[in-house]
Amino acid sequence: MAERDQQQQTVGRASWTSRVLAIFGDVEPGEVRDVVLMFLNIFMLLIAYYVLKTVREPLILATGGAELRSYAAAAQALSLVVYVPFYGRLAARLPVERLVTWVNLGMVACIQLFVLTGLAGVPLVGFVFYVFVGIFSLTLIAQFWSFANDIYRKSEGDRLFPIIAIGATAGAPLGAALASGLFARGISPWAMMEISATLLLVHTALYHTVRRRSSGQSRRERDAASHGFAMVFHSSYLRLIALLLVLQNIINTTGEYILASLVTARANELAAAGIAGFDKSAYIGQFYGGYFFWVNIASVVLQMFVVSRLVRKFGIAGVLFALPVVAFGAYGLAMSGASIVLVRWVKTAENASDYSVMNTAKQMLWLPTSREEKYAAKQAIDTFFVRLGDLLSAGVVFLGTQRFDLTIAQFAGTNIVLVLASIVVAWLLLREHQHLTGAAEPSEGTASASPRLAEA
Repeated sequence: MAERDQQQQTVGRASWTSRVLAIFGDVEPGEVRDVVLMFLNIFMLLIAYYVLKTVREPLILATGGAELRSYAAAAQALSLVVYVPFYGRLAARLPVERLVTWVNLGMVACIQLFVLTGLAGVPLVGFVFYVFVGIFSLTLIAQFWSFANDIYRKSEGDRLFPIIAIGATAGAPLGAALASGLFARGISPWAMMEISATLLLVHTALYHTVRRRSSGQSRRERDAASHGFAMVFHSSYLRLIALLLVLQNIINTTGEYILASLVTARANELAAAGIAGFDKSAYIGQFYGGYFFWVNIASVVLQMFVVSRLVRKFGIAGVLFALPVVAFGAYGLAMSGASIVLVRWVKTAENASDYSVMNTAKQMLWLPTSREEKYAAKQAIDTFFVRLGDLLSAGVVFLGTQRFDLTIAQFAGTNIVLVLASIVVAWLLLREHQHLTGAAEPSEGTASASPRLAEA
């Protein structure tokens, strides 16, 4: 009797969870536990990342300014030339559980090193930490979605990825708000790094829980895959994905330079005014904490109520073209008047669309690819090629500031041209995607078929 009552309670909880998830998308009863665990996994990762991301801004802007920030982003791309092949070899030799454990623990160890060197006053810690945070985010987020692509088939991913991604968009504003609040209370950046390290350990533990729950149904272990760059260069589909992400990152990073230059100028004005008790680093930290918070609140709303409906209505095209349209409008407004308030809110609109709608599109693009491509090629694209956009953006900033003396409005105009190029690439990519899947994207009726986790 007691056992039957316990089973009924479990079914009741599952039904309640299913009803909540049904608000945001189509989840079959047998998928609920894994979806919730995947949600919590990416949720913890994004809280940890946004604490680190908020910490890195005052560490570099207060000492080197917006130009040094752009060059640090370029340094990430150069670092990834070495890092990506190393990760590929690691992924080829280790099973999934050991891979995520060792990579995540390696990130925790790096954070501890930054805490020690920062407390010791080692020069250029802010610059190196900026490079690290970029690699941290791209590696661990790409690793999570490689794992998700591995355990879900395309028909499942089309339904479930928009829901799982809510965990990312929900964790991001919480992490930004947490960091902003800690800055306001005078908590040191080094203590905040330790908070992120702890959350990363929780994230690592959740990976193993998900894997155990899914191991009876998941696909066979992936084959060795260490040639991510070669895979990209030999596939027109992967080349178009890489090109689209490069263009979008040039646009986004140049936009971040525009905002950072305005924030730094404002902080310098306030410091020069001699306001009693003014702390330039704390001002920048609080500004970015608030900025990231509202970006991600908007991302949560879009992810929860818009993304899955766009996918059901228009297929992948609905989420693939959303960001270029928003970016075109955002930088068009920025050209008309480049105040810090206006730039903050157009960047909020752009980043919210990127982190929710476009992020889902990026993951869906990998569903029809092979296992080797999901791990090796995806890691190459999501790390090196994304940061290649940062490298090229640094070139745009260098030429714009040192050679052509561009104004903020002119930088925004440059982004408009790049947005138009990205729309052309997105259109070509959509054609390749439809060719690869054998048909146009499924309609609303076929998208909600009753799939299951793929078996070996």
